[in-house]
Amino acid sequence: MQPQECYMSDKKRKILVTSALPYANGPLHIGHLVEHIQSDIWVRYQNLIGNHCTFVCGDDAHGTPIMLKAAAQNISPEQLISQYHVEHKQDLLDFHINYQSYYTTHSEENRALATEIYTKLKQNGDIVTQSVEQAYDPVKNMFLPDRYVKGECPKCHAVGQYGDGCEVCGAHYSPTELLNPISAISGATPIRKASEHYFFKLENYTQILETWTRAGHLQNEIANKLGEWFTEGLKSWDISRDAPYFGFEIPDAPGKYFYVWLDAPIGYMASFKKLCAERSDLDFNEYWGKDSKCELYHFIGKDIVYFHALFWPAMLLGSGYRAPTQVLVHGFLTVNGAKMSKSRGTFINARQYLNNLPPEYLRYYFASKLTDTIEDLDLNFDDFVARINSDMIGKFVNIASRCAGFINKNFTNKLAATLSNSEQILFAEFVQQGDNIAMAYEDRSYAKAMREIMAMADQVNRYIDDHKPWVLIKDPTKHAQVHAVCTLSLNLFKILMTYLKPVLPAMALMVEEFLQVQLTWDNRGQVLLNHTINEFKPLMQRVDPKQVEKMLQENLAAAESAAPVSNAPVNNSQLTQEPIKPLITIDDFTKVDLRIAKIVNAEAVPEAEKLLKLTLDLGGETRQVFAGIKSAYTPESLIGKHTVMVANLEPRKMRFGISEGMVLAAGPGGEDLWILEPHAGAQPGMRVK
Repeated sequence: MQPQECYMSDKKRKILVTSALPYANGPLHIGHLVEHIQSDIWVRYQNLIGNHCTFVCGDDAHGTPIMLKAAAQNISPEQLISQYHVEHKQDLLDFHINYQSYYTTHSEENRALATEIYTKLKQNGDIVTQSVEQAYDPVKNMFLPDRYVKGECPKCHAVGQYGDGCEVCGAHYSPTELLNPISAISGATPIRKASEHYFFKLENYTQILETWTRAGHLQNEIANKLGEWFTEGLKSWDISRDAPYFGFEIPDAPGKYFYVWLDAPIGYMASFKKLCAERSDLDFNEYWGKDSKCELYHFIGKDIVYFHALFWPAMLLGSGYRAPTQVLVHGFLTVNGAKMSKSRGTFINARQYLNNLPPEYLRYYFASKLTDTIEDLDLNFDDFVARINSDMIGKFVNIASRCAGFINKNFTNKLAATLSNSEQILFAEFVQQGDNIAMAYEDRSYAKAMREIMAMADQVNRYIDDHKPWVLIKDPTKHAQVHAVCTLSLNLFKILMTYLKPVLPAMALMVEEFLQVQLTWDNRGQVLLNHTINEFKPLMQRVDPKQVEKMLQENLAAAESAAPVSNAPVNNSQLTQEPIKPLITIDDFTKVDLRIAKIVNAEAVPEAEKLLKLTLDLGGETRQVFAGIKSAYTPESLIGKHTVMVANLEPRKMRFGISEGMVLAAGPGGEDLWILEPHAGAQPGMRVK
């Protein structure tokens, strides 16, 4: 079903919107808020124009990490997820995220739906069992999830890699293939142990999914990326985990639990089902039934596309439900051009932000940067301060603050009774501009909408500057002109506030109180004439850069004080994760040809957490290299830099393409990783000795 099919001339659209479920083992951070704010703006816009748009979310509350964190705190998993549920819900409310239902996947509604969907898939013949050899921790007596086994990549021999794939060379493998593996839980060497697992035969849905992914339900770049999976061939998906595991036990399979990614998206349905039980105007089957005419949109990050665009629609269609209208994907958040970093104080929790700055600053800033693409969004704090102070204060709020005083003091709070023909024309132009802004909101091109709104704010300020009411008010014979100028300006301000209402809901309430009118899309063309307004109160304060610096410093101090200190005895076998390799001679070392290379292009590899694809100029020759430095650098920060590369390394075929060398970097890892940069004057192709 295409979104446009639900545009009906005789009735409003019925829409259900979800955001990805935050994991219930830690606080929300500003990276989470990109998605919650993006989806909230879209929902508020839909309701503002008169559609029936329902908004649900909740906590993803199952899995091994939650179980282990609860054990470390000596509390039950239920206590842990309850604690974070309260915290998450309050953070979202304080950022004006208006979920009608914010629930949890650890609910009876979710258990019943997961069981129903699993049972239907099993009846279809889509569930099979097979023996799986897994890594097993002999100290903790538990099977280890992929991310809880670390070791040496069996392909490129990079150390410190997780059990599900190498983030340096991009190879995929099972945890049992890792060299020199260790358990991330106990530090012990895992053993291999077989267990019967349950699989969902995703390959049964290949043709359906190929058609669905190319039918407008995804952004083109996402559909193209998924095409690679179809080329490789879809494979059965392991949907079970062995006890101990915090989750729902699989029916008729004692000791086996649904993998968290099976019941997590079903949490969208459970959250909505709970809301339906509370509201008589909502019907679960009307929205989720296979013949539903309603619209269903999932807002997600690009790191979970595989689950939402392949597994999820297959599970829904296979169990008699409808597939999503669209899965809308956004990029990641960087801060000051780099990945969020605790060591730099830029890994900012939602509550830490709220303790220092108003939520609507961030809502507007994100809106001014968000597009309909999957490109990453950068929160640059210098730009943040400048944009809020320039756009919000200097342009938008300035209109009301410049004009309200004249109406309050000189015209007993009452607007003029008429507008001239030229004033009516300008007003009509602003009303008509709403069509373009509506299209931008609908397409999630918020940055475009903000640019157009601020251009209109500039136009109003020029109008005020041209007529200079502060000069005219000195001449009693010009008071009628002042009245007219300020009346038109405040009416234009009303239109702009209507356009900004999805982004700035709290400010919109203040403006509605000030202007004594409810702001709706349909009444934006209503001119307030001979109309009484209230005394003007400041709507927003300028951002002091010291506020931002204080937040960053507090965050840095909190990160340093929270650094883990262990009193446990040291296990010397864990100090070196791999044995030192056999000795080499100086002759071996001199075979390495190190050259200066200029980074002429850099781009992220979406399906690899640490990889960047670099295009390197070697002085007359161009090479493509995949480098595991995404945790420390954004692509744009690398372009134009010079670095050092191993030029005579044999090319390696990876899933993402051919890597034709290796870039040298040093550091303990994570964001603390630095490429080698040669001295000024070094030229591409020069040999390094």
